[in-house]
Amino acid sequence: MKIAVAYENGQVFQHFGHTKQFKIYEVEDGAVVKTEIADTMGSGHGALAGFLSMMQVDTLICGGIGGGAQQALAQAGIRLFGGVSGGADQAVEELLAGALSYNPQ
Repeated sequence: MKIAVAYENGQVFQHFGHTKQFKIYEVEDGAVVKTEIADTMGSGHGALAGFLSMMQVDTLICGGIGGGAQQALAQAGIRLFGGVSGGADQAVEELLAGALSYNPQ
């Protein structure tokens, strides 16, 4: 499993379409085995789903996200957990523990 979190200064970034970085978590057997910061290099709303797909991400955690981006993610087969705030690492821990609800904005 590969999880991406819209990321800024350790926190879940609150506007998916303006995300400059994602923190990517590689998960095996329910535990994070590797993390990296990926720069979107200025990709906007439409290109971000393709960027995540290229990174082989299957799950996204973010703050606010519009309908068009939600559709693009769905078409790319990326599971979405929107409306999340707080620390990025904590959000991933909650997801892995089954405590993060599916809540697209």
